[in-house]
Amino acid sequence: MKIGIIVPFSWSYWGGVVEHSENQAAALRARGHDVKLVMGHDPPGYLTRLLHPRSGRHGDLPEGIIPVGRSVVVPANGSLPNIVLSPRSIQKVRETLEEERFDIVHLHEPMTPAICVSALAYAHCGIAATWHAAGDLGWMRYGVKTWGFLIDRVDARIAVSRMAAESAGRWLGPGFDIVPNGVVVPEQADATGRAHRIVFIGRHDARKGLPVLLRAWPEIRRRTGARLRLIGTDPLQYRLLQSRLRFDEDGIDVLGIVTNEVRERELETAKLFVSPALGAESFGMVLLEAFAVATPVVASDIPGFRDLAPPEAAVLVPPDDEQALVDAIASLLVDEPRRVAMGLAGRALAEERYAWPDVAARLEQIYERVVG
Repeated sequence: MKIGIIVPFSWSYWGGVVEHSENQAAALRARGHDVKLVMGHDPPGYLTRLLHPRSGRHGDLPEGIIPVGRSVVVPANGSLPNIVLSPRSIQKVRETLEEERFDIVHLHEPMTPAICVSALAYAHCGIAATWHAAGDLGWMRYGVKTWGFLIDRVDARIAVSRMAAESAGRWLGPGFDIVPNGVVVPEQADATGRAHRIVFIGRHDARKGLPVLLRAWPEIRRRTGARLRLIGTDPLQYRLLQSRLRFDEDGIDVLGIVTNEVRERELETAKLFVSPALGAESFGMVLLEAFAVATPVVASDIPGFRDLAPPEAAVLVPPDDEQALVDAIASLLVDEPRRVAMGLAGRALAEERYAWPDVAARLEQIYERVVG
């Protein structure tokens, strides 16, 4: 099939949905399909610096991505996604659909303007759609009233988790297939011989809980001697946090926005991955990436993580509890046999349930049902 994957965000700024769509395209191509990604792109220059407070990836687009407009930062659901809202993108989406003549389009967060709503309006083929977000989704109140009638054009509704299905279902009604996010599982991953450091990956969004980790860090550093590597956190935003919280920075390395290869290398060489998120997480994608490289996890005990992270692979602590976070990290770092066993259990979980070849096969079945 010729498949168009439609993403309302910008390729230039890392995020879970953007990464998911790129891996989805690669997995479907491996199964013999012709796949194009339609999404935003913010090239380097003054206007991009003006519109975006953080750094991103502004190089040449990879092959197979069709850019249809610039993005702006829009607060939504406790996060700061980079959404394409340019009126010009509407016509670009229409022209792309007419030119490419896809057999099916797969929209991610389909109620998000302007790219996905335009695709809903103009696509003349089968439509599958995936909902990723969880929480109240209060903005849907306006979306449903304004362009909610277009949702009837969706032939297959997909949610990445039970929480995502329930959140979207409150506004759109039931009828979702649950197809989880996939993860790239490398052929080999050694849980032993790791560097004495832990990794945090996430944007500087309030719901990611980075201030909780930074307040807890001095005690973690004192008890373990480990280093902390911050990935995805803009250095300037980190500096603003430091000036406000006044925590001891000893042992902290701020890597900022990095490539997928660097992020994977950091995960597969660290002893732990930590995510002190406060809530509104429908699916712990980064937890799953840690599992895939045999890295155990310490994370908040919130519904989006609880459904994904079993006790044999992760330690879950109450959200916004600094002392519980300190104790969980310290106890795991001093118990190497337990840490290694948890890493191996996480990798087995990723292989058995979430590897991209299996997830792509499930999506392919849905596409065949729609096209057929």
